[in-house]
Amino acid sequence: MGEYVRLKSPEELAKRKRNIIVLIVLFVAIILAFMASMNTGFIRLSPSDLVNTLFGNGTAQQNLILYEFRLPRIVISVLIGAGLALSGCVLQSVSRNALADAGIIGINSGAGFMILMYVAFFPTITAVSAFVLPLLAWVGGGIAALLVFVMSYRKHRGLSSNRLILNGIALNSGISAATIVITLRISPEQYQFVATWMAGSIWGKDWKFVMALLPFICVLLPYVYFKSQTVNVLALGNQLATNLGAAVSREQLLLLGAAVGLAGSCVAVSGSIGFVGLIAPHLAKRLVGQRYQILLPTTVLAGSLLVLVADTLGRWVFQPSEIPTGIVVAVIGAPYFLYLLVRSKG
Repeated sequence: MGEYVRLKSPEELAKRKRNIIVLIVLFVAIILAFMASMNTGFIRLSPSDLVNTLFGNGTAQQNLILYEFRLPRIVISVLIGAGLALSGCVLQSVSRNALADAGIIGINSGAGFMILMYVAFFPTITAVSAFVLPLLAWVGGGIAALLVFVMSYRKHRGLSSNRLILNGIALNSGISAATIVITLRISPEQYQFVATWMAGSIWGKDWKFVMALLPFICVLLPYVYFKSQTVNVLALGNQLATNLGAAVSREQLLLLGAAVGLAGSCVAVSGSIGFVGLIAPHLAKRLVGQRYQILLPTTVLAGSLLVLVADTLGRWVFQPSEIPTGIVVAVIGAPYFLYLLVRSKG
């Protein structure tokens, strides 16, 4: 037995070393994208200006550009990338469906509908609204998720992954129709906000939105990681997970609540950005494998990098105009979704 362990140990150490290298590379890539994003905009800051401003020696204009306009948006991009990616990873594990994503199964639509209702009745976005919107989005996303999971659950069979996707698409269509009806009754200014939100433009660009989003991320990310061993067990299937002693239904509901909280709070400040929760977990699985203790942090970093790069490209390509971040992500995510769909049918 001791010889067997010694023979396996170099392989395990090599795999662990490779996983650590992957995490370091992703983290360094985020830092580089962070630096590039700080210098992306209509008014450019030279590297020396950027360094001087970061160390408190910048002009009033440079401080305004960096600390009030760019940094809040960059931080929000990193946070929502992490939240949406982790939400998708959890949903794929709970449903055991590689196509599961908060945008596909209706969570984003439900959260967005609650945001729309709030905007229709309270058109002025205030500092208080920044903290109310994530809670409303959580409620809306939770109701949508509950409907989809109830419709997809069969007694003695558990959750049907195929019905989950189909019911989610149907719910998305229904919510989209309701959204159109509501938009016909709002003012042009409110409609402009809704159109911007639906395109996936990061509209929450102030520090107050960072502070509103941060509690959800700081609480739910560690919670999901704490449940990583449980996620490993649930991924084996309901029957085997039950035989191993897991309270499957309770754990699924808790993890679903965390996924909804992550997706809903992110959608509240980022708009309807889809495919992040689909792409990032698959990329992470290709890099580090299926063990969730390493898969979850890799997914978080991959999601943050994806959204940050997409937002930077959207602000850079057609300066001074910008492309909504959701559109840039969709250009990447839609073909990949079709690829996964074809492969799953095969």
